[in-house]
Amino acid sequence: MDIAALLSDPAAWAALITLIVMEVVLGIDNLIFISILSNKLPEHQRAKARRIGIALALIMRLGLLSTLAFIVGLVKPVFTLPFPAPPGMDFAFSWRDLILIAGGLFLVWKATTEIHEKVEPSDGHGVMDAGGKVVANMGSAIFQIILIDIVFSIDSILTAVGMTDHLPIMIAAVVITVAIMLVAADPLANFINENPTIVMLALGFLLMIGAVLIADGFGVHVPKGYIYAAMAFSAGVEALNMLARRRNKPALEDKTLH
Repeated sequence: MDIAALLSDPAAWAALITLIVMEVVLGIDNLIFISILSNKLPEHQRAKARRIGIALALIMRLGLLSTLAFIVGLVKPVFTLPFPAPPGMDFAFSWRDLILIAGGLFLVWKATTEIHEKVEPSDGHGVMDAGGKVVANMGSAIFQIILIDIVFSIDSILTAVGMTDHLPIMIAAVVITVAIMLVAADPLANFINENPTIVMLALGFLLMIGAVLIADGFGVHVPKGYIYAAMAFSAGVEALNMLARRRNKPALEDKTLH
């Protein structure tokens, strides 16, 4: 089907809108990771790191879309462990499974390290600034962003391939999604940076997402709706906590003055 026919096809527009929504939801995980990692950099490097990370995500997604045969091959088993798998699990591993497991382990390790750093800041790694805050290295931050971009890009493109057969729709959805991520990156990162409790919540999200990726790699498929419902519920509770703190702040200040 050519471009003109796609533009006049309501089903194609429906597929595009649905795919954009799905890609935006999947992109939230990627964006949270980039925001947390970039906020560890000196302030003048943060926006640059976020833009580089999102640009790399776009390049990887478009590169993967140009090799659909390779993407389809990622889901074919490459080896099977020679012993019975527990109920609900699968010991036949494809390249996609191995990438998800590696990415999940990386996310669990990174989130755990960051949580430990927040709880025990004196034990943090890296260069300390004047305020005692850990400052990450730009090259290290970009390298870690690339690693997680690979994992989320493969998950994103496999979702796109499963929803439509039309390459132009996939490309349009990916470009629009990354553009939305680019617009949302700075406000999200600033919001996370200005609200310390949000940082811990976001790290908890990354820990959960890492565990889900590992489970998915072992054939235990947790419905995405459950994951994002849990994230939305937690974010809603935290929003109420923030509202309560803001409302109670004047009363606490008055008590302090008197």
